[in-house]
Amino acid sequence: MNPWVEHMVAACCSGQSPVVTDSTGPWSGDRMRNRIEHWLERFESMESRRVAWQLPNSGEWIAIDLALLISGRVAVPVPDFFTSDQVNHVIQSAGVDTWIGLPGCNPAAFSNTPATDPWVLASRTISSPPAVHSGTAKITFTSGSTGAARGVCLSLDKILRTADVLQRRFADDNIRSHLSVLPLSLLLENVAGVYANLLNGSSLRVPMLSDIGMTGSSTLDIPRFIKAQHAVQPQSIILVPQLLLALLGALQQGIALPKSYRFIAVGGARVAPHLLHLAQGAGLPVHEGYGLSECGSVVALNLPNASRPGSVGKPLDHVDISIRNREIHVAGASMLGYLGGPAAPTILPTGDLGHFDKDGYLFIDGRRKNCFITSYGRNVNPEWVESELTAQSEIAAAAVFGEALPGNIAVIVPRTTEVGAVEKAIHQANSRLPDYARVSQWCIADPAEFRNSGCVTSTGKVRRDKVADVYASALESSAQRLLTNTPTAGSTHVS
Repeated sequence: MNPWVEHMVAACCSGQSPVVTDSTGPWSGDRMRNRIEHWLERFESMESRRVAWQLPNSGEWIAIDLALLISGRVAVPVPDFFTSDQVNHVIQSAGVDTWIGLPGCNPAAFSNTPATDPWVLASRTISSPPAVHSGTAKITFTSGSTGAARGVCLSLDKILRTADVLQRRFADDNIRSHLSVLPLSLLLENVAGVYANLLNGSSLRVPMLSDIGMTGSSTLDIPRFIKAQHAVQPQSIILVPQLLLALLGALQQGIALPKSYRFIAVGGARVAPHLLHLAQGAGLPVHEGYGLSECGSVVALNLPNASRPGSVGKPLDHVDISIRNREIHVAGASMLGYLGGPAAPTILPTGDLGHFDKDGYLFIDGRRKNCFITSYGRNVNPEWVESELTAQSEIAAAAVFGEALPGNIAVIVPRTTEVGAVEKAIHQANSRLPDYARVSQWCIADPAEFRNSGCVTSTGKVRRDKVADVYASALESSAQRLLTNTPTAGSTHVS
């Protein structure tokens, strides 16, 4: 058995105090050991080779995952917010022969399997499964800007090396308890949340996300979310920017946060610098990081004693990050390759633009393919502007355009029906931007229409190409107003 896997299993299956607690209560070491052995026996009897599972956050999720790591089978975790079409794509493209899921949610390949309680366990025979890269231990599916889920093939060594480096960083901060508020099926939570903390000997709280106020991939009951954290008193937690905004919003509403936090990691998308300043001003130990599924998750991270707001920290010990023609390249943590694609290069171009400061802190400047040039010759990375817009509580999402235009245009998805409040939020965001990056015209989009028309991925990322297509008419009208200088700022309502 891989020594890192052996260490994690030992942490779960020994000791008097339960290491894992889920919505059903604490998991004793004996219970976890029995469930891992149960799954090992089932996989062996079913002759499973590639196993996909779609379950809520739970001790059972972790037991399945560890059983797959122990046995050397290919693990294919499926996010519970994936659509049925996406799930079917995962099953077929990865050649999954074994499925574990909730009753009534069977993918097409296993549709004839009778419902069981509390989950469905099904298998099928595949005579010629699709090829995977040699050494693949896990296939994680990531929805890119096109919306098509791509399978990233990762080796066990690359995944657990990342977890080991992170756990050694956590050990320095004496972190002994972690709360998962992201799906375990997301590689960031799987590696930095579960694996790193098990290697560190920390206790894990993995409640069902619905039990802590989260529904789907983007709906949050803030009071319930905060109440759950008071109940757990976590020392560490991993957030995406919108969840950080929720914590700050709670403080602004007079809702007290737990005093137990020692490390709050935030990543998954660009974080507006002023959000980090607000968090630090409130005494929250928030630290931004950077990573990619293609690199086994985290590759750079700010730390309590080595932090620079606005940066994503310094590279972790196991990676070498270089900047080539403004683009970030990563060596030492590359994936094996995309499912169905060629082997990945040793030095992986990320598509992200960035730079180092004189002290070695990495700054992310946006995506290479999204950068546009205004008619005044200014380079603008739209993610920068969008992060400032969505840092306003009144704005749920934004997509910014400005190629060859004298000003920038944004499609704004509001959280409120008060037009004045949205306009005030846009002006507030503009006040933190230089003149060439400010939004001059904006289109107010209906939130349901924006979502239903496919303008966001299942993980909540804006699909810029789709936004440009769906809102082409409104964007063209805004562009014409900019080009004719009438007016200098304003909005268009679209639905």
